[in-house]
Amino acid sequence: MTTTILIGGGVLAVILLIVGIVVSIRGERSLVEERLGQYAEDEFDQRIAAAASEDDTSALTEWVNEQVVRSSWGEGIAKNLAQADIKLKPGEYVALIVILVIVFGALAYFLGGRNVVSSLIGVVIALILPGFYVRRQKGKRLQKFNDQLPDMLNLMVNGLRAGYSTVQAMEAVSKELPPPISTEFRRLVQEMQIGIPMEQALDNLYRRIPSDDLDLIIAAINVQREVGGNLAEILDTISYTIRERVRIKGEIRVLTSQVVYSGRFLAMLPFILGAILWFINREYMMLFFDDPKICGYGMIGAILLMVSGGYFAMTRVANIEV
Repeated sequence: MTTTILIGGGVLAVILLIVGIVVSIRGERSLVEERLGQYAEDEFDQRIAAAASEDDTSALTEWVNEQVVRSSWGEGIAKNLAQADIKLKPGEYVALIVILVIVFGALAYFLGGRNVVSSLIGVVIALILPGFYVRRQKGKRLQKFNDQLPDMLNLMVNGLRAGYSTVQAMEAVSKELPPPISTEFRRLVQEMQIGIPMEQALDNLYRRIPSDDLDLIIAAINVQREVGGNLAEILDTISYTIRERVRIKGEIRVLTSQVVYSGRFLAMLPFILGAILWFINREYMMLFFDDPKICGYGMIGAILLMVSGGYFAMTRVANIEV
């Protein structure tokens, strides 16, 4: 048993090391061109984006990535990875999930006494972890982007009043402010530089950053381009509104953080304890399924119902619209 654990741990360490090296190498180069290919509607722009990655990706990787992107859920994966700014292609993300499923399933199988249910527990954990990480990165990045919007508007307003054009003001944002807002505006400027209309480039920006405040800014820029007007004054007014909204959201987040994290922890606690007890004291867990089995299944159903209801109620209490 000890030998099996050591072998499994060694295999897991090697796989994670390889994955880490691949991700680190890919993270050193810009993926702007690849992201442009996901959102640019023009076929010529897509060819430009694809050509940037032909030299440094293998035929197998490209084939897997194409199959994933063409699937019904591939576009959603690509969109989520772009919003989270994770330096992986959809095919690579799916391959990572497959590796995690194999590794976690095998480890759980051996650690759980060569039981199929133990292996299924490991598979479920492997399927949940990548999605949880992507959603967490999306949330953190969106929150940081929203917090930077007032500074971005002030910089754009000052640039427009100094005589900059709208594109030049956006370029100044991409150079002066820290990520993630500088990264997204750099992509925005590069899209316009290769010929994508400003309206389409702004729509692409909103797809990567689904922020209500950003939607308001984009609407103001598009309206000003259609009917004219003083864009600096418009953005200055919006800046005050967004700054107040960010302040209020921050206060609400502080007041509701305990409810949010308590709800998440209490919702996960039964499943975590159930998995731990399954591996360390399976005889105790199997009492749920002794005769009469209807009692055990009824208790499990009641647990799921109460946990779901409690989590939903606590989420609704903490979800305050501003």
